[in-house]
Amino acid sequence: MSKLTWDAAVDRRYETGIDHVVLYPQSSTGTYPTGVAWNGVTAMNENPSGAEPTDLYADNIKYLSIRSAEQYGFTIEAYTYPDEFEECDGSASLAEGVTVGQQTRKPFGVSYRTIVGNDPEDNDYGYKLHLVYNSTCSPSARNYASVNDSPEAITFSWECNSTPVAVKDHKPCCTITIDSTKADATKLAQLEALLYGGDNAEAQLPLPDAVIDIFK
Repeated sequence: MSKLTWDAAVDRRYETGIDHVVLYPQSSTGTYPTGVAWNGVTAMNENPSGAEPTDLYADNIKYLSIRSAEQYGFTIEAYTYPDEFEECDGSASLAEGVTVGQQTRKPFGVSYRTIVGNDPEDNDYGYKLHLVYNSTCSPSARNYASVNDSPEAITFSWECNSTPVAVKDHKPCCTITIDSTKADATKLAQLEALLYGGDNAEAQLPLPDAVIDIFK
């Protein structure tokens, strides 16, 4: 057995940044057949909740501890959003350029990348690919102000919650994360060809079982 070591340069890892954000409106069959690029995203903040412990006692001692179901939530912050997100945000088109609010909110999926860096390679070390399924968002506040000598662009923010989807041989999940520094590069490229589309194919978000099949 080798002796433990600390502070090796390659082990000084960190995560930062966000890019390659894609929106996938959900179809009536629960799939995500068409993705669109989402520009201007400044943050994706994950807000998991639940998994709270409940202690049970017997014979005057702690007998066991059980945990509640875990919930997955996240917040999207962006300067803008694609037209396809309007129906996910509770708007419906009445005519070209005319929308009505307070409508049914369409579920969606998203994918995005975060940078994985380390000491010797900085931000070029790799990235993590995040896939999020079956999400809906709450209305966001929009604060419009007069243009002045300190101009600022409006930042939109949506609080989102996800409902788990089925995964073969595992509990249902809301998210899948793929680490490019560990995953097979050829299989990762195959997945990204689906996520981002190509010359003859629409971008799409494969369901978890299909993702798992790629990496088997």
